Amino acid sequence: MRAVVSVYDKRGIIELARTFVAHAIEIISTGGTAALLRQQGIPVTPVEALTGFPEMLDGRVKTLHPAIYAGLLARRDRPAHMEAIRRLGIIPIDYLVVNLYPFKETVAQGKATLAAAIEQIDIGGPAMLRAAAKNMDSVTVLVDPDDYSLILTALETNRPLTSAERHRLAAKAFRHTAAYDALIADYLTQQTGERYPEKLTLTYERQQTLRYGENPHQTAAFYREPFALPSSIAAARQLQGKELSYNNIQDADAALALVCEFDRPAVAVIKHTNPCSVGIAETIETAYDKAYQADPISIFGGIVAFNRPITAACAERLSKLFLEIVLAPAFAPEALAILKHKKNLRLLEISLPEQDALPAPGCQSFRYTIRSVSGGLLVQDPDRRVTTHADCRVVTERAPTEEEWAQLRFAWTVVKHVKSNAIVLARDDRTIGVGAGQMNRVGAAHIAIRQAGDLARGAVLASDAFFPMRDTVDAAAAAGITAIIQPGGSIRDDESIAAANEAGIAMVFTGTRHFKH
Repeated sequence: MRAVVSVYDKRGIIELARTFVAHAIEIISTGGTAALLRQQGIPVTPVEALTGFPEMLDGRVKTLHPAIYAGLLARRDRPAHMEAIRRLGIIPIDYLVVNLYPFKETVAQGKATLAAAIEQIDIGGPAMLRAAAKNMDSVTVLVDPDDYSLILTALETNRPLTSAERHRLAAKAFRHTAAYDALIADYLTQQTGERYPEKLTLTYERQQTLRYGENPHQTAAFYREPFALPSSIAAARQLQGKELSYNNIQDADAALALVCEFDRPAVAVIKHTNPCSVGIAETIETAYDKAYQADPISIFGGIVAFNRPITAACAERLSKLFLEIVLAPAFAPEALAILKHKKNLRLLEISLPEQDALPAPGCQSFRYTIRSVSGGLLVQDPDRRVTTHADCRVVTERAPTEEEWAQLRFAWTVVKHVKSNAIVLARDDRTIGVGAGQMNRVGAAHIAIRQAGDLARGAVLASDAFFPMRDTVDAAAAAGITAIIQPGGSIRDDESIAAANEAGIAMVFTGTRHFKH
């Protein structure tokens, strides 16, 4: 029997090779793998002994030869195949142990030149894997060191692999080559500047099998981008608590996206991917107090995100509540000591975006937001639009005061993260009312105003999209709101502007809509 062994990932290869030798399986190998095995005293037949050709073109051509591919592809159940290779003196290959050049690792550094990346495109490896996997009923193909134990046990117990085991290994080999090619295709596509190519080749790596999906009757798993940013939920480090659920991951991602919008210390509370409350201040403790006071009911069972390290003082406040997740760039040792008594509370430590290096080519989260629909995917640019003061246009007789401008900017930042139709009321650097996901805009406004109560008087209002009629402005005026920020662009803008002028409300158009579905 014969095995071709050529691996970049050397984990477990010595033990596997020794077992091959112990069971009279001849090892054919190349390059660094052959050198390593020889150093360990393991007999190796160089690949050129089979092919009759030395390595060529700086190693670009080593295994591309009929002696290799006929040995892998010959079907044992077809006499004509076996007679054909016998006549040419080709011996069947029974095991193929291959994993590929480190293309991903090379480009992940973000500094590799195009030439360096191209040199890590493996040609012979994927071709051999595909050949062996195609002939899965005769050849055992291994791409993952975690699968070596299956072969070791089978050889040591003299047990042939089952057809199901061979097919599983073959499917894994095709996934391995497909993911490898997807990374290469995506990298080279970015080099050409194509934004939406005719074929979108994406690949993900399973990070976690989840207990269930959105509901207990749904199965689920969490997959990570190969080049996930350090500031992504996929890269978060869980310090304690129960395993993350499907809903936890979605909510934590929403919380992170919102809290990272602010330069000042900020705290955001999220439920069902919608902000319940947000507070900003000069200290993280005060920011938390503002977020808590904004909605002390909805925070129960929520996700709380901080954009500053969590102090002992913050931890004391958090320890008095039932929460699902607390997310922050760091936790003080004293804070961890306090929160460790809440064993089920999930603590996530995660880098903030400003701590990221430049994303590696192929980082999808940097380029796309992706949503599945029946039969396909919707792909778009992430909504990273930042509205500046210069972008805004005052459309009413009264312009906002300096304090109103500050609160309008804050509310506008938050409303971008609220499901449409969305209305946010704010004052004193905190939300006081949030109306999310309503079928009409005035309905969202009534919810936010009702939540704010008396605090609405003197507050500001932000709307993620324009007002189709003046009713939302009239509701704001009745509640005592003094300033409004909205995109503008309705054919009935004049009516809303007139309503604002009648009430003495300052209104600003941004020219940018932030629908979130």
